[in-house]
Amino acid sequence: MRIHWFGSSLVSSYWNGAATYYRGLIRALHARGHRVVFYEPDAYDRQAHRDLEVVEWAEVVVYRPEEWETTLESARGADVVVKASGVGVLDAELEAGVLELGAPLTVFWDVDAPATLARLEADAGDPLRGLIPRYDLVLTYGGGRPVVERYRSLGAGECVPVYNALDPHTHHPVPPDVRFRADLGFLGNRLPDREARVEELFLRAAREAPERSFLLGGSGWDRRDLPANVRLLGHVGTAEHNAFNATPLAVLNVTRASMAANGWSPPTRVFEAAGAGACLITDAWQGIELFLEPEAEVLVAHDGGDVAGRLAELTPERAREIGRRARRRVLAEHTYDRRAAQVERVLGLVPA
Repeated sequence: MRIHWFGSSLVSSYWNGAATYYRGLIRALHARGHRVVFYEPDAYDRQAHRDLEVVEWAEVVVYRPEEWETTLESARGADVVVKASGVGVLDAELEAGVLELGAPLTVFWDVDAPATLARLEADAGDPLRGLIPRYDLVLTYGGGRPVVERYRSLGAGECVPVYNALDPHTHHPVPPDVRFRADLGFLGNRLPDREARVEELFLRAAREAPERSFLLGGSGWDRRDLPANVRLLGHVGTAEHNAFNATPLAVLNVTRASMAANGWSPPTRVFEAAGAGACLITDAWQGIELFLEPEAEVLVAHDGGDVAGRLAELTPERAREIGRRARRRVLAEHTYDRRAAQVERVLGLVPA
């Protein structure tokens, strides 16, 4: 099947948290016989920060934003057209335009469903509200039953969560790297919906455990005051994620506020860390046990004090055992090949 997909970026993870999700799913769909054309705008300096130069499992079309109409027309004739949320440039125009291409299946794929739904529910005049019932299907990368019910209340005929997962080709154990030595590492861009939670869970833990070393990766933190025991890395490309996850004693996941409030929304980082065999400490959110078992495969913390306490009681031996169990679980139940099989079932696709 020919799938034409409009998204933020496949080739760059720079200010683009959905990159690993797109890559894992599209690589898995390609392996199952489907052909994907991915359209991404030349915007936000992402092309200058490409971390994927060669893509053998998709055709990538980078277009200038002012050429969006011509680019949209080139997607005509596909079996499935996907408009992902958060392209970042002319989203409203693309959301309306894909519906006019006449594809047998037109899908709205929401990679930030809690935030999108909050926006739509707060503004009856949002153009997307009128378009949702016209899409054949809404897919989301998380959210569980709460997101499904909220989308159906907006007129979606069907809504199915397709969760983040592990691509074992790209995220796997590697030897420790001296650059990433620390007691606790956190990797995430500075975003309004995340900053207060990073302050509470990561920076507060650093202040409460001054004898411990903390490592902060991601864009935007260079303008933030940090405790003396926090070392700032800046943007960390996907090629270095395995070493970042595999080296510290533990790594921290901080779910964005809207996703934590909704629950059932495991971020990409959860599966990346588990795939690398890392000992993961995550903030508390409903549904975590569907993906990893607390205490055995992941440690759960409610605040910065909890995080500091988890570190105080964590031995290297226990950290390694938690990481081994987490990796075993995600390889058995949460790979992108399994997610791609789910997408095939939902869309009724038959490989070409």
